[in-house]
Amino acid sequence: MFNAPLPDFLAAHFANKHIKSLNPVQKASLDKGLFNQTNLLVSAPTASGKTLIAVMAAAQFLERNKLQNKKQKIVYLVPLKALASEKAREFKEIFAPAGYEVALSMGDLDSASEYLHKYNIIILTVEQLDSLIRHHAHWTKEIGLVIVDEIHLLNDAERGPNLEVLLTLLRSTIKPRIIGLSATIGNAEELAQWLEAELVVSDWRPVKLKKGISRDGEITFYD
Repeated sequence: MFNAPLPDFLAAHFANKHIKSLNPVQKASLDKGLFNQTNLLVSAPTASGKTLIAVMAAAQFLERNKLQNKKQKIVYLVPLKALASEKAREFKEIFAPAGYEVALSMGDLDSASEYLHKYNIIILTVEQLDSLIRHHAHWTKEIGLVIVDEIHLLNDAERGPNLEVLLTLLRSTIKPRIIGLSATIGNAEELAQWLEAELVVSDWRPVKLKKGISRDGEITFYD
């Protein structure tokens, strides 16, 4: 069972999905301060439940703000538009029943998109958020939590510099809490130090990974 308090709407969602306990990656994230205000960097295999880590952090953040009568927002950063649409569907399913509004914005990079001020969770690409900040969208000052999916792209020669500059800008001006998620981070400890974040590294995966060679329609596994 869960050893941490969950908002009622999230507990109901878990029950509906027959989720009765957390996996090792999620438990480790809780132990490292998922429900605290510290930055967090999670490196774990694909399909190990990292999105659920983001969901729990977002739910706790929004419920705490409601109790404190704050209007801080969550930004979920993704590298690809296709991934943005997928995350928007997931988050709307979970958060809309609780009255929280989720927006997906992949529009004009030359606009401040002021209409986004009314949303609680805003899903954006890195380029979109960078443009919004540079166009002085007033609501960006209300960003309290930034979740960065595929944060390992900091090491990508093409996309890495844009993400690095954006995170540097966020940390020096708005100063939100940052949660980074990735399947593979070659320099996890170095990145966690740069983000001033607690680090969770796990090789746990729900299905055992087998390696093999495919030839002439047959696969020979190493074992």
